[in-house]
Amino acid sequence: MAMVDTGGLRMHVQRLGPGDDRPATATVVLVHGLLTDSLASYYFTVAPPFAAAGLDVVMYDLRGHGRSGRPASGYTLDDGIDDLEALLDALEVRGPLHLVGNSYGGTVAFGYAARHPERAASVCLIESEPATASWAAKLGGILDRVTRELAHNEADALAWITAHRGHNTARLAKGAARLARETTLARDIPASRVLTEDRIRAVRCPVLGVYGGDSDLALLAPWLGSLLPDCRTVVVPGHEHSVLVEAAGVVGEQVLSLIRRASAGSQEASAPVPEASTPAQDPSAPGHAGAGAAVAR
Repeated sequence: MAMVDTGGLRMHVQRLGPGDDRPATATVVLVHGLLTDSLASYYFTVAPPFAAAGLDVVMYDLRGHGRSGRPASGYTLDDGIDDLEALLDALEVRGPLHLVGNSYGGTVAFGYAARHPERAASVCLIESEPATASWAAKLGGILDRVTRELAHNEADALAWITAHRGHNTARLAKGAARLARETTLARDIPASRVLTEDRIRAVRCPVLGVYGGDSDLALLAPWLGSLLPDCRTVVVPGHEHSVLVEAAGVVGEQVLSLIRRASAGSQEASAPVPEASTPAQDPSAPGHAGAGAAVAR
């Protein structure tokens, strides 16, 4: 475990490399989702294979999550992007980055790419989307429900979760309730500054969207493809919002394919990808399911 002081926040970071004294071929930054999520959802799924493939893997706990500091306020999307900027500076990570974000983490990753297009080599959105007015309204509804059901009726909610989802999920939900109760997160995120379609179009690097076939977010595929100059989407049948932990093999291979293509700097990487939505087969051995997935997007 490493704790990094970014100047205003202590952040928990884990970094994996290829080992065997091999130099890393590129840096990939993994950003997790809200409330019940942490860097563990990557550590137990795709991070080790990424490191074995020769990548410098940086993953961290968002503010208020995992082992990172939990200030009472400062939870807008811009605050999250600022935290990522400060962390990369503290780690002295230079050069173009491959950004991977799950759920809300994808919104942070895309926001960073929109702010610093020169530093984004590629972006992968796992069950995620750029920040728009509709995104903010949807997050507002989800966080309001979490606040009411968990923070205000915690005992009953946790009893139901324990009975239907198990003790580990109830433990994660208890932490989410504390976060919603003790910070301004539920108010800050829906009030975040969002991106215009022109700002979204300005992200020129290769973008990959990975969605569960049974998730409502899979409907975003045509919209993303219509806005982004180099965008490909993959739908994994039989999965919903937890596709990262439930189908880690498929997700990891798709991300590695994106990184290889973007790193090659070939004509393929600079030309729009014609295909719209590509179904992916479920792996025979799904990823580690113990890490937990985000309840909020």
